[in-house]
Amino acid sequence: MTDKPIIALVAHDEKKDALVEFAINHQKTLIEYDIIATGTTGGRVAKACPKLNVRAMKSGPLGGDQQIGGMIADGKVNMLIFFIDPLTPMPHDVDVKALMRLAVLYDIPMALNRATAEELLEKDI
Repeated sequence: MTDKPIIALVAHDEKKDALVEFAINHQKTLIEYDIIATGTTGGRVAKACPKLNVRAMKSGPLGGDQQIGGMIADGKVNMLIFFIDPLTPMPHDVDVKALMRLAVLYDIPMALNRATAEELLEKDI
């Protein structure tokens, strides 16, 4: 990682394709950030956007959400883009809620859908 601001990218279940498409469409902006992401999402974003500096954590249900949450608590994450799938059962629902709670508690900008994510990137936070 560099001294660039850090964005966390997380996508659950059926939202992974949408987050990869988002990253592809916003590469010119995202290149200004270091990116951390949960395992599968990070791997897919890195493959689709090889110019981006992506560091993949563990898969979300295997602890990746908690790894990112710890980085938020340590003040190392500047923004969370978290595409949650509201239409599938979430066996890791507690992980989702914990990550959202930490983003709120530590007052970092958080987007839970594409429209809000685009607004945050436009504001260059």
